[in-house]
Order: sequence, then structure tokens, then C-alpha cells
Amino acid sequence: MNVTLPQKTPDARVGQIIKLAVMAVGGQGGGVLTGWIESLARAQGYACQATSVAGVAQRTGSTIYYVEMTPASDQMPIFALAPSGGDVDVLIASEMMEVGRAIMRGFVTPDRTVLIGSTHRALAVSEKMTPGDGIADADEVRAAAEIAAQQLILADMETLAVGQGSVISASLFGALAGSGALPFAREAFEEAIRAGGKGVEPSLRAFAVGFDAAQNGVAAPEKEVRPARPSLAGPKSEMTKWEALLARVQRLPEPVQEMAQAGLTKVVDFQDCAYGGVYLDRLDSVIARDDAGQDWLLSATAAKYIANAMAYDDIIRVADLKTRAPRMERIKGEMGAQDANLVELTEFFHPRAEEVASLMPAKMGAKWEANPKRMALLNRLFNKGRRLRTHRLRSFVMLHFLGGLKGYRLRTRRHEVEVAHLEQWLADSLKPLDRDYMLSIELLKNRRLVKGYSDTHVRGLTKFATVMNAATLLEGREDAAEWMNRLREAALQDPEGKALAGAIETVRSFV
Repeated sequence: MNVTLPQKTPDARVGQIIKLAVMAVGGQGGGVLTGWIESLARAQGYACQATSVAGVAQRTGSTIYYVEMTPASDQMPIFALAPSGGDVDVLIASEMMEVGRAIMRGFVTPDRTVLIGSTHRALAVSEKMTPGDGIADADEVRAAAEIAAQQLILADMETLAVGQGSVISASLFGALAGSGALPFAREAFEEAIRAGGKGVEPSLRAFAVGFDAAQNGVAAPEKEVRPARPSLAGPKSEMTKWEALLARVQRLPEPVQEMAQAGLTKVVDFQDCAYGGVYLDRLDSVIARDDAGQDWLLSATAAKYIANAMAYDDIIRVADLKTRAPRMERIKGEMGAQDANLVELTEFFHPRAEEVASLMPAKMGAKWEANPKRMALLNRLFNKGRRLRTHRLRSFVMLHFLGGLKGYRLRTRRHEVEVAHLEQWLADSLKPLDRDYMLSIELLKNRRLVKGYSDTHVRGLTKFATVMNAATLLEGREDAAEWMNRLREAALQDPEGKALAGAIETVRSFV
């Protein structure tokens, strides 16, 4: 028997449900923002439900906060627990990567979605792990957002909020109010902040600038004017030496001067003016072999990478950077700490035996490195994770002492090794100069592969050696410089070196 069931009439009130999603990671105030939205909706006579789906810790995944609201009635609405692709009215993203993720997951559609996002970046783990420049292209995300969203509001909400002494959740809430996506007056939004009872005044200021950004946009920041001369401070005797070094830079070929001045500043900051003189001596030896007809490109390249090689990352440098006053001020600023607040800072260290031996006097360090039993002893004593709470006097003094060993640095095993490596690299890079100018430039650029300390430094050295040794395979080829560039870029693609191994095999195949 066939039975025809009566068709149900769609409930028109389903279309009155406003669906809003917030994508943020820990520390960006996604929970606070969601709480304000929920409080706002209930205060305006709406039935509301807020849920959250946590992502993986830190920058490998975001938490999705989801809010559904509808005018209250005598019937209890049935709300969804999570957003669905193509079914979101308002999407708030706390950072440009979250904007991209929202678009990729289909939460942003041109027929209905108001997309509000912050243009600042908090780098993902995958971006930091890439040996080269792994930062994703924010311009591509912006272009996709312009196509995907019905209404798009993008501004640096982080900077706007910090400028008012608040956090990004407040400026995003202001942008939501300014967008007109919710049917509530500005005063209702502000009352939701007041009802929270914490940091009300700074939050209201940040709310106001976010509201204004949504309605009127934000003027592009003025282009930063770089200082004509680097700023270094020190005793009068050292500043006299510094002025003499700057005078030497001014006598270099004009196309080399800018990079040489930056390199000199880096090297002198790393050690002292005498060390800066050694830097310029090395650069002079390259200039003597360069060709003015090539616009001094070889020397300008050498100016950059010789400085990087001379300012290597050893324990002394790491300790020095971690105890400098500007770093402490930057951290306090990022945390929004006031003078009355106590900031607790923990530094993580995991020294290997090699780092400890490298800090020894050169001859002593070489003997220890050549003795497996002694290295095993150093591993047992030092190769363990350590947490130094540098807001406490003992830990800070220890790091400050290590950072002050610049006068001893040039006698260490690490310095001896770095100098030998630098001299060999320069010699190898200039070897093909007479027959292949561009190949010498690419060989100089390979120094980019060497960076960091500990395991990162070891991996970089391995890749560096592999790429430099490939010069013998490319010898005599007209496209040798081009292939050297390709090999270096392959080495920068992944920490494991898989792309480099594939590129090397390709080179071997046609040699």
C-alpha cells in the first residue's frame, strides 16, 4: 500500500538564524571575543549558543569558536554545534593564515559571508622550520579573500589594539560592530564589553579603532625611512675607531658601500672595532679581484655574506642577545606589561657536548673533540634540557657573564673553526672567478645555508658542503651559475634535504 505523506512547510525562522565563526589560536582572545558576542546577543533578546572545537596546539591548528543566534520566541531553536562549508554569515579570523584556512575550508562564500580579518602574521611552525624563507605569501591570501567574501574587512587589528593598550579581541569586536553584519547598535556592543568587567577602558578604546577601521578603512603606514648611518654607542675611544671604519667604507666603490656599512655594523656589534677592521680587510681582498664593468656585484655580495660568516651564532652571542635591555623591553611590550607588573621569563637551552667544547681555548677544545670518552663525559654533564628563569638574579647573571666573554671569544675553538671555514669558503668561491664571474657570486651566496647553532648549524653545514662540492660537477658548463642557484634553493626547501638530494641526482644525470 502506498501512502502519501503531507509535505512539511519549511520553517521561515530557520532563515533568521545568524551563524558566526571565529578562528583563532591560543592567546589571541578568541574565547573572550566569543563571550562578548554571546553576551551581546542575549542582552538584545536573542536565543544564542556558542561552542568551540579546539585545534592542535599552537600554530599547527586553530580553535574554531562558533555562535548561532536567532530572535527569541516561544519555541526553543535547534542550533548546530559546528560551522559547515557554505553556511557561515560572519567569519572572524585573528590573523592572515586563519583567513586563508577559513577560505580553504569553504566557510567563506561570496553569496553571504562577511569576512573580518587581521593582516598581521604569527608564523606557523611549518613556516619557521623551513631553512629558507618559508613565510606564506599574505598577498595571495588577500587576493583570494577579495574573491571569496561578500564583504571583506582587513586591517592590522593586532597593532590597532596594542596601540590602545588592549588585545586583538577588542579591535575585532569593534570591526564586527562597524561591519553592520549584526542587527545591533554600537552602544549594545560597548555594553557587552562593560558587562565583562575586565580591562574595560582599554578594550573600549581598541573597540573604537576597530569600529573605525571597518567603516573608514586604515591609512597605509608611511614608508620607514632608513637612517643614513648606523647607530652604535660606546666609549669615546671606540667611537673614534668606529668613525675611522666608516671613513674606510666611504672610500669603497659606491655600489658596495651600503651593504658594506650594514655588514660592518653587524660585525662590530658582534665583537669590536678591531674585528670590524678584519672584516674590511677581507672585503678589500675581494674588491681587488672584482670587475667594475660588472657594477661590483661580486663585492656587494661578499660584503653581505662575509659579515654573516664572521658574526656566527655561538653560545656567547646567544647569551648576549638574550640579556640585552632592548629585548627585555620588546618582550614587555608584546605582553602588554606595565612598570608595575612582574614579568617572568624562562629561557630554554639544550647544549650539546660540541657547544661546550667549542667554548674551550682552541687547542684544548680540539683535543677534547678528538677524544670520544671526553665528549661522552660532556654529553652526560651538559646534554640535557635546561630552563633558565632569567627574571631571577642567578640565572640572569650567568647568562650576562657568558654574553660578556667577547674579549675571550677570539681564542676559542669555535672561532678557530669558523675562521678556517670562512677562509676555505672564500677561496673556493673565488676559484672560478676568472672564467665564470656569476658562478663565483652564486658560490658566495651559498653561505646562506649556514646559520643558527647546535643541530640547526650542523644540518646547515652538511647542506653547504654538498652544494659547494657540486661545483666540480658543474665545472665548464655555461649554465653552471644557474644550476648552483637551483641547488641552493633546493637545499632551502626542507630540513631533511630531500629536495637537495633530488637536485643533485638531476645534476649527476647530465654530467
